Formats: sequence, C-alpha cells, structure tokens
Amino acid sequence: MKILVANKFFFINGGSERVFFQERESLLKHNFDVIDFSMDDSRNLSSPWGAYFISNIDYNNLKSTWKKLHQGFKFIHSHEAVYKLQALINQEKPEIAHLHNIYHQLTPSIIPVLKKNGCKTVMTLHDGKLICPSYLMLNKGLVCTSCNGKYFWRPVAKHCQESRLQEALLMIEAFWHKWKGSYDLIDTFIAPSRFMAEMVSRRIPIEKIRVLQNGIDTSEYEPTFQDDGYCLYFGRLSGEKGIGTLVKANEMMCSGMPLHVVGTGPLLKEIADTYLNVNFLGYKQGEELKDIINRSAFVVVPSEWNENCSMVVLEAMAMGKPVIGSRIGGIPEQVLDGETGLLFEMGNAEQLSEKMSILFQDKELRARMGKAARRRVEQKFSLEKHCSQLMDIYNELLRKN
Repeated sequence: MKILVANKFFFINGGSERVFFQERESLLKHNFDVIDFSMDDSRNLSSPWGAYFISNIDYNNLKSTWKKLHQGFKFIHSHEAVYKLQALINQEKPEIAHLHNIYHQLTPSIIPVLKKNGCKTVMTLHDGKLICPSYLMLNKGLVCTSCNGKYFWRPVAKHCQESRLQEALLMIEAFWHKWKGSYDLIDTFIAPSRFMAEMVSRRIPIEKIRVLQNGIDTSEYEPTFQDDGYCLYFGRLSGEKGIGTLVKANEMMCSGMPLHVVGTGPLLKEIADTYLNVNFLGYKQGEELKDIINRSAFVVVPSEWNENCSMVVLEAMAMGKPVIGSRIGGIPEQVLDGETGLLFEMGNAEQLSEKMSILFQDKELRARMGKAARRRVEQKFSLEKHCSQLMDIYNELLRKN
C-alpha cells in the first residue's frame, strides 16, 4: 500500500507533529510505502521526497502590507503546492493520502488534486480550523465558537485578530474553500477526541467522522513513581495555555510548592519579571525533558482554549504522573477526575490552587493516581492500539468503491 502523508511542517513544531511523525514511523516500520509532502525548512527532518516540498512561507515575518497582500493569495490557494503534488502523484501513484495540518501553506487546494487522481483521503483534525477560520476558537483570549462552521464573516465583525487584513484573509479563505467544497471531498475525518468530533459535526456529516484518540509509545517512558516534590508545567508560554492562571494559583498556595516551567513563548518575559518564585528551565526535549517529568510531583495542564487530545497529558501519564487539568475540550476525556488526576474550572486560579494543594500535601495520593494514570495510558492511549485502528480506517476506505 502506498500512502502519501502531508503536513505543512516536517519537523517537531508541536503536538500535532508528534502525532504525524509517530504515525509515519509506524507505517514505515510495517513496510508501507510512505510518500512525504510538506514545506521546505532548514529545521526539516530528512525525506527522500524533499525535492517536491513547496517553498518556505513564514506569514509571521511579513513586514510590508504589499508583501502580506501578495502572499495572501498563496494563503488561500497555492499553485506551487498543486503543481508539485501533481508531479509527485504522477510519479508515485499513492492509493491513500493522509492529511494533517495543511492550511495556510499547503492549503486545501491540494485536496481536489488528490481526488482527481483517485486517492482515498483521510484528514486528522488537530484543531478547530473547520469551524473557526483562525483554528484556535478564541476571541481576545476568550473561548469562542460563534463562526460555527459557516458564519465566517464574524472574525471581521468581532475584530478577533490582530489586524483587519488578517481577519479579511481568514474570512476569504474560509468562504472560498466552503464555496469550492474542498473539505467536502475528504473521505474520512479523524477526530482525536469526542469533543472535536462533536464540534466539527456542525459542518461535516457525522458519518464521515471517526474518533481516534492520539497514542503514545509507553515503552519510551520508565516511571519511578517517586518525585522531588515540585509542580511541573511544560509547553508553550502563551495566554491560551493558561500559564498566567497557573503562576497566580501557585502564589496563592500557602505551602509554597516549587513550580518548574519548561518551555518558551510570548509570555516568558512578562511572567519571569513578575513571578520571581517560578523556576524557568527554558526549552527542553528528549531524555532531559523525560527526566524532569519523572522527578515532578504532578503536571498541570491549565489550558484556556479547547484542547483536543493533549500530548502533554499523555506524556505525563506515560511517566506515571497525575495531571491537574482544565475542564475544557478533550482534557476530561483523558484525565479521570479523582482517579488519574484532578480537574478544575478553566481560568479559576483559586480552584487550581486548591487542587495543587491536595496533591502537594499527599505524596501517597499522587503516587496512587500516577500508577492509575500509567495503567490508563497503556490500556486506552497506546501507540500500538492507535496505529492498529488507523490501519483499520485505511483498509475500510480501500474496500469502498
């Protein structure tokens, strides 16, 4: 079976790339022919198909309005992606195409190319892009789903982005691909959480959506179920991740628990300057990050946006750590409140502080919850189970006319 996999980044840029590369590695391990399609970048991992990758586009670093307008057309439809993908299909003739994050750089303009050439198409919904033009489902830091998969003029009306140009481009892009029916050509959508499946069913027929939660290779994590008594946050330091609520909650704790923060982002300087009792460790990965997780007492995921199926939660659970998470999005599907961790009301620093105090003061409880978390991730979120179910989806598609 020849499978084309497409994602705009071919390096680890976040949790969605973790999922992308895990699935790709599993396909290669099972001797499938895997064909890569992505965007050129100096950070890319090696690929035999790199010559077919599109030119690098970084919309965040466009300074002049003219450049933004010029690149804005590529934001909606990429002629280069269409041309290069067609050349790749002509050479390799894949049977299945599995799309991940393709918008803005690869663009949904590649979907009709795949269908025209007889490829069965699967798309993993890593975020809310199909119902929210900006994908985050946020408006000025507050959770928002008012576009609801059809009212794509609302980013302009509500002024929810940093600039009018950005809002206009997002609106045009969303309406253009809805009018063209680009996403209607996808055979099967994979939702990593029941929450996301419900969200996108406002736009997509429910029978085209399959819930397949993210997986993790638990053999790469060796928990000790011991800890050095500190609370851990690891991830992007930005508003929607709830880091501001966490540092406030930590200050409210009368016991003064050490808080270690791993990661970087736009709020780093502001928080570091304001909260001097937080230990900022910077960006970490690999074995170094695993060791930091392993020595933590518990992990906090204080998200203030609709998380889908958080890889941070899965990593913490795989290392045998209880998770305190926001009761929002797909997090309650991962964290069993009172069994593998604790849930709190999103943005409620006082309630979060109370949950942190419970675990901080009871080492036996957090060890028990950590062991339950490890069992849960082995039984429900194993990478082997995830990839087996993915194969079922592929085979089911190939059997259809």
